[in-house]
Amino acid sequence: MKPISRRTILKGLGTAVALPWLEAMTPLATRAAAPAIAAPRRMAFFYVPNGVHMPDWTPAGGETGFPLPEILRPLDPFKDDLLVLTGLTQDGAFAHGDGGGDHARSLASFLTGTHPLKTAGFGIKAGVSVDQVAAQKVGKSTRFPSIELGIDRGAQAGNCDSGYSCAYSSNISWRSESTPMAKEINPQLVFERLFAGQLSHESAEARARREKYRKSILDFVSEDARQLRGKLGQVDRQKVDEYLTSVRELETRLARVEKMPAVDLKGVRLPTGVPKDNREHIRLMFDVLALAFQTDSTRIATFVYANEGSTKSYKFIGVPEGHHDLSHHGKDPDKQAKIKKINVYHIEQFAYFLDKLRSIREGEGTVLDHSMIVYGSGISDGDRHNHDDLPILVAGKGSGTLKGGRHLVYPRNTPLNNLYLSMLDRVGAPTPALGDSTGPLPRLDG
Repeated sequence: MKPISRRTILKGLGTAVALPWLEAMTPLATRAAAPAIAAPRRMAFFYVPNGVHMPDWTPAGGETGFPLPEILRPLDPFKDDLLVLTGLTQDGAFAHGDGGGDHARSLASFLTGTHPLKTAGFGIKAGVSVDQVAAQKVGKSTRFPSIELGIDRGAQAGNCDSGYSCAYSSNISWRSESTPMAKEINPQLVFERLFAGQLSHESAEARARREKYRKSILDFVSEDARQLRGKLGQVDRQKVDEYLTSVRELETRLARVEKMPAVDLKGVRLPTGVPKDNREHIRLMFDVLALAFQTDSTRIATFVYANEGSTKSYKFIGVPEGHHDLSHHGKDPDKQAKIKKINVYHIEQFAYFLDKLRSIREGEGTVLDHSMIVYGSGISDGDRHNHDDLPILVAGKGSGTLKGGRHLVYPRNTPLNNLYLSMLDRVGAPTPALGDSTGPLPRLDG
């Protein structure tokens, strides 16, 4: 059977539906010699604000065979795909004579390894983040060099933390030392970008057409899909059918959210398409990101659960108090228990995303097998505001370059950016230095 291009898309009336990896995309000679598809490697970085309750985060025991502590227990099904890293530090988040502002510095330095310039006005300055280093080197291979996602809308000006600009506490991704990459918080708009066009007006026009005719995006590409199925073998046909079903299900969920009334929160009207339910909001974002990875629309992503210093209430899990206020627990057992509940909730959503990636077959493995997913915070204990011994996880096998199921303890003050150097090597974007890095992080592959 004649191979089809890796860049094959289904087209129709302002809609372009990318396809997942298929056996038919492998050249015949390669297919005969090596049936496995050479899948791309992905990188993603997930950030939670205000630190975590470290006593229930850090595993006890040796490098292997340890039970996951309470906060990490939802990740037990993924333990063999998981590295727990202890001892890593983000030095750029420390004050270094600049006084308060730990929250702003934590997010701004997390992926850059630099100390942000203290300013609440013009002249913001941090550094290029690891995701953007990768995007600049490997992003040309995909439709979107990178995708920046989050739950809380950010601000690019104003004083948000002890004289630090809101740009620092809102943005994790930095294209240059003075240019943060604003995150998208509306899952509908991310979906439209993936399946309509990169420009917002293209997405709006495509959606208007579909709404006029009351059609799904898949209705507009049905003829292309029918013709494609005739060129595929049974395994590929099944994979395409499963993929298109997941697209339609996500589209239906997004449409249901859009029909819900907008929510007024302290006088700020939320954008259309943003769910009022935090869990649904996060999971819709994760579903869209999983589709972006599955279709190789991007290989680089960031996701921020909430802006740093967030005062978000989690009353839907029995924690009505603000997150930031609770993080200053003063060793109060009741406050620590509530912080732990928030930490567990965030990890449960992360487990949902990992399960999504693991369910998508790709070559001889899964999308999770071919990914490197970092989860963590730029603060360790929220009460101490310390930036050493950070809570850091890496999930995925990195196409066999990471060996999971281990708790790796590094010497005190090992730069977190050393991990990023190692990841850049693995994703095909080797970089001699990044921020305060001193060299690649050892032992990740066993």
